[in-house]
Amino acid sequence: MKAIAQGLLVLTGLLLAWQIIVVIGELPPYILPAPVAVAASLWNNAGSLLSHAGVTALEILVGMLLGTLLGSGTALTLGYSRRARRWLLPMLIASQAIPVFAIAPLLVLWLGYGLGSKIAMTVLIIYFPVTANFYDGLRHVPPGWLDLARVMLPQPQRWAVLRHIALPAALPALASGLRVAAAVAPIGAVLGEWVGASAGLGYLMLHANSRMQIDLMFAALLVLAMLAVGLYFAVDASLKWLLPWHTANPETAQND
Repeated sequence: MKAIAQGLLVLTGLLLAWQIIVVIGELPPYILPAPVAVAASLWNNAGSLLSHAGVTALEILVGMLLGTLLGSGTALTLGYSRRARRWLLPMLIASQAIPVFAIAPLLVLWLGYGLGSKIAMTVLIIYFPVTANFYDGLRHVPPGWLDLARVMLPQPQRWAVLRHIALPAALPALASGLRVAAAVAPIGAVLGEWVGASAGLGYLMLHANSRMQIDLMFAALLVLAMLAVGLYFAVDASLKWLLPWHTANPETAQND
C-alpha cells in the first residue's frame, strides 16, 4: 500500500508539473496538449486504444516467451560448451553494435506487416539481456557447491549437477535478465509497428501524429506506459513466487 501511495503521489506531481508547463508556456495543443485533453482523448477513444493495446500486448508476450527460450538455450550452450563459447560469444557481443532500428525494415520485408516482424523485433531486444544474465549466473555458481557434488556423487553426471546445483544457483541471475527484458520488450514491439504495421499502439501513435491528433498520440503513449509497468510488476511477482529461495537482503528490505 505504501508503494501504491508513493506511486500515486509521484504521478500527481508529474501531472501537476505538466499542467503548469502548458499554462505558463502557453503551448498550443499541437505542441503539448494539456493533461485534461489527453484524459478526454483517452476516454473518447477507449475502445480503439484497448483494441490496439491488445495487439501490442500479444506481440510483447509472445516475443518475451520466445526470447526467453532462445536466450536461455544460448546461455546453457555457452556455459557448457567451450567450442560454442569460442564461436558464439564474439558474435553475440558484436550483434549489440548493430542498431536494432536498422534491422526493423528488413524484418518487415522478410516477415511482412503482421505479428511476425514485431515479435521478431521484441525477441531481438530481449535476447541479449536474458542470455548475458543467465550465462553470468552459470559462470558464477559457488565452487564449493560443485565440489560438494563431486564428493557426494560417486560419478556425478553433468545433467544431475546442472539440474540440482547449477540451475537453482543461476536462476536468480536469469530472473534479473527477465526483469530487464520486461522493461525493454515494449520498445521492440513499438519499433516494429513504427516501421510497418496495420494495428498496435505504435501504429496508432504514428497515425495520430500524421493527423496532428497529439492528444490521441499522448493517450496511446500513456496506455503503452501502463502496459509496460504492468508487465514488469507481473514478471517481478511471478519470479518472486517461482524462486522462493532467492530473497532480498533483509537489511535492504528493512530500509525499503
